[in-house]
Amino acid sequence: MKFKGKGTRLVDLENRMLMPGFQDSHVHPIEAGMAYIGCSLHDGKSIEDYMKIVADCAKLSEGASFIDGGGWTMDTFKNGLPDKKILDSVVPDKPVILKSATGHQLWINSKMLEMAEISSSTVDPARGRIDRYPGTNEPSGTVQENSAMNLVFDKRPDYSKTQMRAALDYGQKYLNQFGVTSVQDALLKLDGKEAYVGGPTYLEADQSGLLTLRVIGALVWNTDLGMEQIERIIKSREKFSSPRFTATSVKIWLDGVLEVHTAALLEPYLDREDKYKGELLITPELLDEIVLKLDSMGFQLHFHAIGDAAIRQSLDSLENATKTNGVRDSRHHLSHIELFNPDDVGRLRDLNVVANFQPYWAWADQFITELTMPKLGPERSKWLYPIGSIFKTGAVVAFGSDWFVTSGNPMLGIETAITRKDPLTNQSDDFLMHERINLADAIAAYTINGAYVNFMENDAGSIEVDKYADLIVIDRNLFKIPETEISEANVVLTLLDGELVYGDWDMKVLKKTAL
Repeated sequence: MKFKGKGTRLVDLENRMLMPGFQDSHVHPIEAGMAYIGCSLHDGKSIEDYMKIVADCAKLSEGASFIDGGGWTMDTFKNGLPDKKILDSVVPDKPVILKSATGHQLWINSKMLEMAEISSSTVDPARGRIDRYPGTNEPSGTVQENSAMNLVFDKRPDYSKTQMRAALDYGQKYLNQFGVTSVQDALLKLDGKEAYVGGPTYLEADQSGLLTLRVIGALVWNTDLGMEQIERIIKSREKFSSPRFTATSVKIWLDGVLEVHTAALLEPYLDREDKYKGELLITPELLDEIVLKLDSMGFQLHFHAIGDAAIRQSLDSLENATKTNGVRDSRHHLSHIELFNPDDVGRLRDLNVVANFQPYWAWADQFITELTMPKLGPERSKWLYPIGSIFKTGAVVAFGSDWFVTSGNPMLGIETAITRKDPLTNQSDDFLMHERINLADAIAAYTINGAYVNFMENDAGSIEVDKYADLIVIDRNLFKIPETEISEANVVLTLLDGELVYGDWDMKVLKKTAL
């Protein structure tokens, strides 16, 4: 009671749990918000569900020039690839653009292909792919990775300031309801027609006193450009600087995803006859140059690295930069890091690189059992999401959700990291159970370790004197319930700087806006 004053409010938690606010180290608040306020497929479980949702969206937006949304998952479709004919059957007369839940693919109808001038004669862009019907050059309705997706986005109208602000409002309210108070927005583009171009929206919201998250932005490295973009990145770091929003990290996208053969591997995919290993989106020589320069200029680097070749190359380039620039407190981090070669597990600790896992992915869902493991075989599959092994090396491990790819609820990730099971059913098969971690470590990865990633550990991530009053109250003590019930716990109160941003002082369990 040392700090009690006349205006102090005393609250009895009544066996609830007080914690520091969660830190999401890899998330996309504005892009996710845009996906949910658009034509959202997130609740769909089948092709039939998707068709009904899209048809309903068409009816509700009769005056719109196109239908825009996303949230479909690859495991709904054979080989992970949907068909334009499905969309044509429900919306034949206006363009449809639907981003996948991973963010690496677009599903589009024939009208959008026509508008984007993508045809049988269109050549795949560098570092991208236009999917085609087997044995033909006819586009089948999906495009892979940024360069191919930009063929579509370039023909789409810009989002308005009002739309961008609405997307941010949805995104931050969604995250606040799950106790998230600080994030690293893992992809801030500097131009284009996506909601990823979110820097001005964050800045304006903060300057208006309306930002309810602390945001570190990762400015994207455009793989279609070269070293000439560095000057613009520097200017963006200078421009995007306000009390709750800074952009001091650079996102380097090094490969794609395993499910559709775009992740970069050290050995070939087993389900292809052409010995294909995937490809790095940046050559090793250029990556060395990029990392060396950005590291020397004080940027933190945030890598997208899923395949073992992408992970190794990220570490090689960081090691090269350290030899030249010397050791500094850089806190570079590798996100996703799905498939490791065991020789690289200890290198994160040795190089002071943070392992940025999305723990909710570490269970035997169809993405793993049907679209990933058959491509790798049993030996390589032993090294999928080795969270426990990385923890044991002494490396710093931070957690993120990658929402909108999957839920932004940290409770789901925490439970999955502990059980390696589907937290919603607990019915999934065992999945590399030796990689489980304990509750204390899982919470640390979502609090103090996340604060460390964002250079905020002296101000946030734990409950201590002189730190921000970024606090949450949970309706039960996580240490006193079965581990399989963690996902059922509810945040009932979220404070940022001591101000309510979610819930009320009655601390009742409220209905969430989305999972």
